[in-house]
Formats: sequence, structure tokens, C-alpha cells
Amino acid sequence: MRKQKIYLETTLFNFYFDTDREAHPHTVKLFKEIAAGKYEAFTSDYVTTELERASEEKRDKMIGLLSEYSIKVLAPDPEAGRLADLYISDGVIPQKYRTDGLHIAIATVSDLDMIVSMNFRHIVKRKTKLVTGSINVLNGYRAIEIYSPMEVVEDENA
Repeated sequence: MRKQKIYLETTLFNFYFDTDREAHPHTVKLFKEIAAGKYEAFTSDYVTTELERASEEKRDKMIGLLSEYSIKVLAPDPEAGRLADLYISDGVIPQKYRTDGLHIAIATVSDLDMIVSMNFRHIVKRKTKLVTGSINVLNGYRAIEIYSPMEVVEDENA
């Protein structure tokens, strides 16, 4: 079976170090599964730009995860910009949060299997999954799966 290609959205880099968050252990487990070879991990310049805005100490730790876990960074893509604008014009992503649409779009045009995020406001939402999926299909792409780390990692008690 081929290794699934996953896109790590900005929130995961934050949750990796935010030990007070309920999703922290699931996020760390996802990174461990990446290290174990279960997934091929990607992120994008859109994420690294967002990470650059963090405090120096936190920023350096979060960016360090890229090399520590061999996460490939996708370059900006005009087609991703076009798709993100379609998500906005269809009302699923607010213009103010265009970067959230860019995360979905870059993963789509890069033919990744899923996005993993803790952004429940604009990304990990039923409406977002349905509408972006429809837009993707209408534009010749497949609907991308969108999950939280809790939905992706293996349950050790199962």
C-alpha cells in the first residue's frame, strides 16, 4: 500500500509545543507516525510565513520540526491562488482568512491525500469539506480529505 501524503497546516506546529492543549498528545503522536514512515508529510511556504510571525523562541522550535521530521515544503502556486479565490467567492472561506483557503488549495493542486489541522473555524468543518470538495471536483481535482490529528492517529487502545 502506498504511503499517504499529508499536509500539515500551521496549527499543528503550534499544538506540538502547546502541552496544555487537549490535542497536544495526538499531534505529537502524528509527528511520531510521520517519523516512523507511516505518512509522507508536506507543508507549504504559506505555513512557514505564518510561523515566522511567532516569537523567536517558538518560531525556531516550530521551524525546526521541518528538518527534524523531513517535512517537504511546497512552494506557492498560482493555481492554488485561483482555487483559494474560488473558495472565497463561494463563501466558504472569508477573504480575511485567504491563507486558510491557500492551505486547502496547495494540498489539492499538489495531489496530496489529506490535510491535518486544528483550525476548526475555517478548515476542519463540514461545510468547508463539502464546498471545497465540490469546487475541487468542478475544477478537475479530487476532493481532499480534511481531518484533525485525533481522527488520523492510531488509537493505542483499539
